[in-house]
Amino acid sequence: MPITLAVPKETQPGEQRVALVPAVAAKLADQGITVRIEQGAGAGIRTPDSAYARTEQVAGPEAVYAGAEVVLKVQPPSLAEIALIPEGAVLIGFLAPHNHPEEIKRLQTRNITAFAMELVPRISRAQSMDALSSQASVAGYKSVLMGASLLGRFFPMLTTAAGTIRPAKVLVIGAGVAGLQAIATAKRLGAQVEGYDVRSAAKEQVESLGAKFVALDVKADAAGGYARELTDEEKQKQQALLAEHIARADLVICTAAIPGRAAPRIVTEAMVQGMKAGAVIVDLAAETGGNCALTRPGETITAGDVVIHGPLNVPSTLAEHASEMYAKNLQNFLGLMLKDGAITLNWDDEILAQSVVTHAGEIKHGPTREQIEGGNR
Repeated sequence: MPITLAVPKETQPGEQRVALVPAVAAKLADQGITVRIEQGAGAGIRTPDSAYARTEQVAGPEAVYAGAEVVLKVQPPSLAEIALIPEGAVLIGFLAPHNHPEEIKRLQTRNITAFAMELVPRISRAQSMDALSSQASVAGYKSVLMGASLLGRFFPMLTTAAGTIRPAKVLVIGAGVAGLQAIATAKRLGAQVEGYDVRSAAKEQVESLGAKFVALDVKADAAGGYARELTDEEKQKQQALLAEHIARADLVICTAAIPGRAAPRIVTEAMVQGMKAGAVIVDLAAETGGNCALTRPGETITAGDVVIHGPLNVPSTLAEHASEMYAKNLQNFLGLMLKDGAITLNWDDEILAQSVVTHAGEIKHGPTREQIEGGNR
């Protein structure tokens, strides 16, 4: 019997992405997998059901989940959705386990093997499965367009009959995937760009894109290409350095994040007060609280003469290409467990071992287990 793989329609408000695009669905069907799509799943990327050739198309969540051995999603499933996933099935998607303890407990009790795409280790072999990076690149690109639309001036230098217009100054805080994409996009639009990061490797990356690196004499590299949390003394040094650069910027884009933790507060209220009139902050870290002390997740506010934009789920605003990249990430991840037409979970594979959250009635991800079960284990 072929494996049945289910792709439900996303139910979270505002989510436009879909876990599989037609091209990837066809490739999975070529491998003998029965791909079942809920009708309307591709509506957010303006893809009609008819584009999903060689798939089973069913109406309603009950029908799509029935008998599924593998379920692919973008957003974490709700409790109602988890109740429909067959016991013992494999679930793959973004799970945000630290924010969804009740859902994780339900996955555990239903004996569902759940893999979180955001936990895929950042190693060379897993680059093609790195959904965090693929979606962050979308967010970094779009953040600059958001900033440009909110800023009351041009990005590039223009020489006009009315005189010369000087280029906008953009500061990008955090030079991970989203930050580097933001730097590259702002440069393409003609702005003067500076990039800041506490990781030592970021300097070369920022400068390779033609931006100026704002250097802080602190090394804060951590495992997996992330940055560790700064000490109080290091935070004071950081604030003193950034304050003068933020004061000169027309647009500040914040992208700094610590996996599984609240976003570090980098831009203080005093820094915002010191910004020029009409300046804009786009805080991509709004999902986890924001890098700016005044950010309100999901809102655009004005603090004095500064606009602060705290967008949520930015990749969904470019749903077509975001879905395309995410579907390929899922396809490559699935390749780790599909052997001879069957699901084979090799726990010696560090990618599977590090990204699994629940399996065989247990919470396997250490930080999530500690959060939910504490000292009961």
